[in-house]
Amino acid sequence: QVQLVESGGGLVQAGDSLRLSCVVSGRTLSSLTSGWFRQAPGKEREFVAAITWGVGTKVIYADSVKGRSTISGDNAKNTVYLQMNNLKPEDTAVYYCAAKPGIWSTEVRRYDYWGQGTQVTVSS
Repeated sequence: QVQLVESGGGLVQAGDSLRLSCVVSGRTLSSLTSGWFRQAPGKEREFVAAITWGVGTKVIYADSVKGRSTISGDNAKNTVYLQMNNLKPEDTAVYYCAAKPGIWSTEVRRYDYWGQGTQVTVSS
């Protein structure tokens, strides 16, 4: 049973930075694709970033966060991170960590495992 536990959310001001963490248990991080999604009130859950490990590790970002965010991981800690810089009010959402076997995907329905979410609120 794969379990994901996020942390690191909070209330910040526009222009600030945050690092979200997701501890993965039940499978080694390197055997999974890890992704971050977010869901704002009244909106559908949307893709933020994903990383697939292996030879030629692949990362992919949504256009809305590209250049401001970095997804990374620590295999020794079985933890995946999302560093977000220059945060904007439109980044306000609940952020979810997700995982799936196989190659990365931007689709919510492709991910088998989900964390409980962590709230990020950016004030203007």
